[in-house]
Amino acid sequence: MTALPTSTARPAPRRPLLNPTVLRIELRRLLRNRRVLVFTFVFPAVMLVFIGSQITGQDDVLGPHAVANVGAYVMASMAVYGAVMASTSAGASVSIERAAGWSRQLRLTPARPVSHVLVKMLVAVVLGTCATLVTFAVGAATGTAHLTRLAPWWQMALVIVVGSLVFAAFGLFMGYLLPSENAMQFLGPLLAVLAILGGLFSGPLPTDSLYGQIAQYTPIYGLSQLAHWPLTLTTAGTHDAFHVSWVLDLVVWGALFVAGAVWRFRRDTDRV
Repeated sequence: MTALPTSTARPAPRRPLLNPTVLRIELRRLLRNRRVLVFTFVFPAVMLVFIGSQITGQDDVLGPHAVANVGAYVMASMAVYGAVMASTSAGASVSIERAAGWSRQLRLTPARPVSHVLVKMLVAVVLGTCATLVTFAVGAATGTAHLTRLAPWWQMALVIVVGSLVFAAFGLFMGYLLPSENAMQFLGPLLAVLAILGGLFSGPLPTDSLYGQIAQYTPIYGLSQLAHWPLTLTTAGTHDAFHVSWVLDLVVWGALFVAGAVWRFRRDTDRV
């Protein structure tokens, strides 16, 4: 009697870390959301044009020998706000998916859980980049922003896009924390308050004032200061003092938001 051949276990298929189809669907879904488009692209551009139209004469001077004007400072502020809104919206969209049962379906598939988070982060990068570029394009096309050197343009854009990832983690955290019907209704006003407290809608904050001291502990403060710092470049090639506390502010808040998102994600996964 011949022995039957022993069966060999078929190796499990490799699960891709990133699914391009899911990424494309996520981008298309968010870009069809009118609220996201308004607060990400339209509102910052309109505010930039409105504020820029009020700046005339000596008010347009940012500083002695500066390569940028006040309009460029306002443009950076509006770009930060648009990128923060875009990144937060991308992360917070997980609340709608949870309510619709989409998150549960994804966890029942062979896809890695980290893949879903990675898609959210990439969507946040794309939307944050688009928001920044749209605001910059409006500032340049309308003549609101004047910069005599090219370097501050790409430096500001890089800082804003990378820094806005902190708020993608914030959106994920709040998306897992809040019910779907309240997520963006709560986050929209909250981000506006954080932007005001962080000095995003005002000029440079004196650190010796009460307002300035409070602003230093808010999430948007570090990103705002880093985004505006390239504008302090002078014709002599010098900058104002750089403060490591700006980076620490962004890193600490980012770590807290990531930890909160991981905590809520694990609790949400345990329910399946």
